[in-house]
Amino acid sequence: MIPLRLAFFLMLALSACGPRPQTVVLPEAAGVGTPVSVFYATTRRREASGQYLARRAPRVRYGHMTISVPPEHKPGHLELAAVNPDPDRHFIATTHTSYDAGAFRQSLAAELRKLPYADREIIIFVHGFNNTFAEGVYRQAQLTHDLEVKGAVINYSWPSAAHPLGYVHDRDSALFARDGLERLIADANAVGARRVQIVAHSLGAQLTMEAMRQMAIKSKSHLLNSIDGVILLSPDIDIDVFRLQVARIGKLPDPFVIFASERDRALALSSGVNGTRNRLGNLSDVGRVADLDVIIVDVSDFSRRRDLGHFTIGSSPALISIFNNLPDLETTFRKDRSERTGLVPGAVLTVQNATQIILHPTAGAPP
Repeated sequence: MIPLRLAFFLMLALSACGPRPQTVVLPEAAGVGTPVSVFYATTRRREASGQYLARRAPRVRYGHMTISVPPEHKPGHLELAAVNPDPDRHFIATTHTSYDAGAFRQSLAAELRKLPYADREIIIFVHGFNNTFAEGVYRQAQLTHDLEVKGAVINYSWPSAAHPLGYVHDRDSALFARDGLERLIADANAVGARRVQIVAHSLGAQLTMEAMRQMAIKSKSHLLNSIDGVILLSPDIDIDVFRLQVARIGKLPDPFVIFASERDRALALSSGVNGTRNRLGNLSDVGRVADLDVIIVDVSDFSRRRDLGHFTIGSSPALISIFNNLPDLETTFRKDRSERTGLVPGAVLTVQNATQIILHPTAGAPP
């Protein structure tokens, strides 16, 4: 029998085999696909080649990229090529501008002014385990495009080793990157956004919770209170640790949404390696967080056999379609529990303070 730890790494290796894409800029690709504007902040060190790789940097670097979504793109897919990307078939960068902190805030403020007042929000995306800088930026462009995000988006790229055997390195890097995320949240709130929301995946959710806990410890309530909503996607967090983080943070941003799946195979294996029954992202007993004011969105029925089920919100066309058809995602999550029934295709359950939404694919829709 294969040892559990070895099985864990073998499974993760399946999700990231082959060469990994880098940020190659092809200006001539502009106009081929649909442009998506992505700002970034990173605590990766910039190498002599100009690439941001796995080495850590204490100073936050900033920039902006325009990503072309290929004409042949299918919702839920992230079409990438490690070499010789084709603008007709692959995500590709057409511009890349680096900023200092002041220029970053000015450019972000200018981006917000282009939007209707109601859409002047900032969404910060924090990637998860085993990600390159390029993959994080391209993934953000894909989510922005597929979910029809209307605000300004920022990718926070922390120094993941981008290797299936780099789990311990990535857990340390997530802790290393807490100060940088706190700084970025302050930057985002300094430019006149109506709302600032954070979407964090996997180990990025651990980083996000630790940054918020750090703000609470430092008595930066003004900064903590400036976060208008948090969405954790497949959070790789020990449930006991999460509860202590929440206890220190106090009142959570509203809405506070956790996307979970009992079919998340990556988190099932992570649970075994970490010596726990469940991580927050594959929670099987909502009662363990029932006293917390959170919304658990169960997307187990959308997990596919061909992958690890660890990024369902970004890879399931049916799930993307559901959220695109909701009149207003944030309003849906903010509504009173009794009003959510009928808004989403599934069951809405109340367990003390927590709400559980169990989503189901609509008839005939593939997950």
